[in-house]
Amino acid sequence: MTGRGAGGERGPWPSPLGAASASIPSLPAWADEDTPVFVISVAAQIAGMHAQTLRSYDRIGLVTPGRASGGGRRYSVRDIAVLREVQRLSQSDGVNLAGIKRIIELEREVGALTDRLREVTEELARWRAAAEQAAANAENPSRGDRLPARRTQSVVVWQPGPRPRE
Repeated sequence: MTGRGAGGERGPWPSPLGAASASIPSLPAWADEDTPVFVISVAAQIAGMHAQTLRSYDRIGLVTPGRASGGGRRYSVRDIAVLREVQRLSQSDGVNLAGIKRIIELEREVGALTDRLREVTEELARWRAAAEQAAANAENPSRGDRLPARRTQSVVVWQPGPRPRE
């Protein structure tokens, strides 16, 4: 899986251009770290793997490279960062490929949840600001910056209920 998963979300390692950038060829001005630009042979060389390894990782879903119009695989800088992390987890930490796939999925889920939390936090801040503004307008009714009244075409029928006895 890459930075371009099923939902277009970013990959599990958010900044592949960091330390890895010294060994990765410079990208064209129009490309970013998620743009698939490297053919499989170049990506394999940069990642320090054999091209057949990249094909098998694609088959099992660890990395999903972009495709050229002719069907050839194209890898992004983020894909190469994922490949390097797969290699590190496999060789240094002894994690099997199924475990690595699960780690990548969980990292993506954490990233998506973090993004959603940021969105909800920003929305909550906007609502709080609106509530504070409404409270300030209620305290000072002479101000002209009140929240607009909501106009509806609803009809409400009121029927008096039984009166409480005194």
